[in-house]
Amino acid sequence: MNTNLSSSAPSQLETDCLVVVVLDPSEKDRAEKDQPAPSVECADPAVREAAKDVMASGEVTGKTFETTLLHRPSGLKAKRLLLLGGGKAKTFSAAELRQLAGTAVRTLKGKSIRSFAFALPENGIAATEGVRAIVEGAFVGNFDPGYYKSDRNDKDKDQKIDAVTIVVPKEVQSDTKPLESSMQAARIVAESQNFTRDLTNEPSNRMTPTILAERAKTMAAEVGLKCEVHDGDKIRQLKMGAFWGVAQGSDEAPALIVLRYEPEGAAKDVHLGLVGKGVTFDSGGISIKPADGMEKMKYDMAGAATMIGVMRAIALLKPKVKVTAIICATENMPSGKAQKPGDVQIAMSGKSIEIINTDAEGRLILADGLCYARQLGCTHLVDAATLTGAVVVALGYVNAGIFASDDPLYERFAKATQQAGEKMWRLPLDDEYKEIIKSNIADMVNSGGRWGGAISAAMFLKEFAEDTPWIHLDIAGTAWMEEQKPWIAKGPSGVALRSLVEFVKGWSA
Repeated sequence: MNTNLSSSAPSQLETDCLVVVVLDPSEKDRAEKDQPAPSVECADPAVREAAKDVMASGEVTGKTFETTLLHRPSGLKAKRLLLLGGGKAKTFSAAELRQLAGTAVRTLKGKSIRSFAFALPENGIAATEGVRAIVEGAFVGNFDPGYYKSDRNDKDKDQKIDAVTIVVPKEVQSDTKPLESSMQAARIVAESQNFTRDLTNEPSNRMTPTILAERAKTMAAEVGLKCEVHDGDKIRQLKMGAFWGVAQGSDEAPALIVLRYEPEGAAKDVHLGLVGKGVTFDSGGISIKPADGMEKMKYDMAGAATMIGVMRAIALLKPKVKVTAIICATENMPSGKAQKPGDVQIAMSGKSIEIINTDAEGRLILADGLCYARQLGCTHLVDAATLTGAVVVALGYVNAGIFASDDPLYERFAKATQQAGEKMWRLPLDDEYKEIIKSNIADMVNSGGRWGGAISAAMFLKEFAEDTPWIHLDIAGTAWMEEQKPWIAKGPSGVALRSLVEFVKGWSA
């Protein structure tokens, strides 16, 4: 999808559709400015005049995601005018604007419209931030996961937006370089998020650990990253007993993928380590999952896909900080070779783990991934994983769970999530929870049971991060959209990528 900036008056822009935001005014504005009705967030009087009648009719409320499409709008060169509800003016932000851009894309491409223009709202959002939000939202909205359908007709295949033009207000037209820079950076991030979604969407027979490694290697060559892929022999040589314990049950070979970004001029005392859970299919192993819904377990490598997408983005954005991503990729399958409940595995760190539940496998491979990241010299660690159903019980499908061993590191990441417009919620790591993972015969168990399941899983990982500042992202409830939303298709979301990119950029020297 092409993205462009325009300094034309919105009413004078020739386009298939002009999109403008409609906001519901605050009670203060209703009283002080005598503004009882929703307002069109565009200063161009011709646009306001074109929308005047439908606005006066009461049909347009400004409710979030409300769409009103006008054909041949009077006084405009655009063929159509789309009024897009943004909700309450007092709470409208770049996060909502990002979703509205996705909504515009999904609304218009369903009508076989190939291009449109989006008038940047003039409601206090910084122009650079607004441009970024529109571009990112548009790319996310343009992605659809149904490309394996053999019965898709040409119209279905053609339902993609080819170009988006962002119309900027007069006051920023004198210097568009910051806007151009913001637009290009947003393209990189959004394309990387869709790259992550594409990896996550693939069925497990088309996304084995070997194929995931090949996709990572190809991407690395395209953007200039160093990439190493290690096989099962190397995993055993490194004494990654926790990782191998999961991998041994599958006929598919595991892969340890290492991506390195080492820019010149980076600070020598900071080396970020990104660790991703790459279970390309999770049957649960011997502790097998129920059949109902098991097909979705192809997405259990979403954490790995996220970290691979992050590395793509930072390689192109070029922040001045050293970053290494470690991806532990395997299947979790039941077989005569599979580990069993009651087995004891020795992790790379030397700690012993009693296997209580073979379906608590993600923490096992991450344990060795975190240890390896520390061995490679990483000074700060972040892992991402679709780790527990318990986090969904705690937070639903709205917030991802954050766990952090270091408050300053958490504050950095929390700032990044705000900049990225992603919802995450910090959960506790009190020492009392460590009691849950104690074992009678080993250093720890791999499952602390039902209560506080997301926390006990995080406490387990904390044992392998040791004293290194560390953040754990449990994205089990947010990496997959359970239903289609106005701004995004049902399926993989690419959650956490934008936050992680902002986090990495924040360390740039």
